[in-house]
Amino acid sequence: MFVCTGYAAQSADTPLAPFSFNRRDPGPTDVEIEILYCGVCHSDLHTARGEWPGTVYPNIPGHEIVGRVRRVGADVKSFKVGDLAGVGCLVDSCRTCANCVEGLEQYCLVGATGTYNAPDKHTGGVTYGGYSKAVVVDEAFVLRLPENLDLAAVAPLLCAGITTYSPLRHWKAGPGKTVGVVGLGGLGHMAVKLARAMGAEVVMFTTSESKRADAERLGAHHVVVTRDPEALKAWGGKLDLIIDAVSAEHDINAYLVLLKRDGTLVQVGAPPAPLPVHVSNLIFGRRSFAGSLIGGIPETQEMLDFCGKHGITADIEMIPIDKINEAYDRMLKSDVKYRFVIDMATLPAAA
Repeated sequence: MFVCTGYAAQSADTPLAPFSFNRRDPGPTDVEIEILYCGVCHSDLHTARGEWPGTVYPNIPGHEIVGRVRRVGADVKSFKVGDLAGVGCLVDSCRTCANCVEGLEQYCLVGATGTYNAPDKHTGGVTYGGYSKAVVVDEAFVLRLPENLDLAAVAPLLCAGITTYSPLRHWKAGPGKTVGVVGLGGLGHMAVKLARAMGAEVVMFTTSESKRADAERLGAHHVVVTRDPEALKAWGGKLDLIIDAVSAEHDINAYLVLLKRDGTLVQVGAPPAPLPVHVSNLIFGRRSFAGSLIGGIPETQEMLDFCGKHGITADIEMIPIDKINEAYDRMLKSDVKYRFVIDMATLPAAA
């Protein structure tokens, strides 16, 4: 074991603060990564503040991790000391169920191990995430990073990037397809960039006229301000696929009717309450309402390689780690374009 420093929440109503804890030394198949940058996901806030059930304290969030390999186990084949490496939302799974064998570890039938706040089979406690100096992960769950991209701006690809890439790939976004994106935030801005790079015609749906120019800059061919009912109605029956990245209560039926026959609306945002669906909007048009959860390790690597090829990163605002509580408050106000990333060089050497 070695002593590691991080930033932890000690309870649901206390701010994150420096915290020292033990990391395991690398085993035969483990990779130890010095964390250089860690993205800030909305789920970090929900977990740290106890807004989702099951938070175990102290809690160290962070599952958008990029850094450099510091040590490797004797049996590690894919990484060497000095390599760039990333860790996303998962650090383990059963590896033997049908879903894991298919490379869909996020749907592990036994239950995948999250990068933080999940049972840790190595320590008997819970996993601690990327708001820390280092992380130790089995090489099967470590990702290779493109060397041609801004490393800090790569970090959010490991959650926001794969969350939107996976449904775009699964539902075959590409040339000849018209893809709608609902909500221009951390997820939505990545969906626009990725769908455009895949060759689809991209339609951005936003409640705010002020976001029009940004949506166009990110790659949207069309921008629809949804407060105008006529503007929304004009897209009725024209979309092959919709990626809905909104995590607040909203009228899902207003978007279902925009789908063509056999079109699909995929929910990636997670509203806290159920969304009422008028089934007639599905029946008439043979439309589908689906969901999607991040991606497995093979698809996440594919996404990173795709982003390297096309020069895609997240739009970020870099913060020192002592501004994380302020960043959480700003996230609640949607006051970020479009993802906070922590410069881990600002982490104190000791708590």
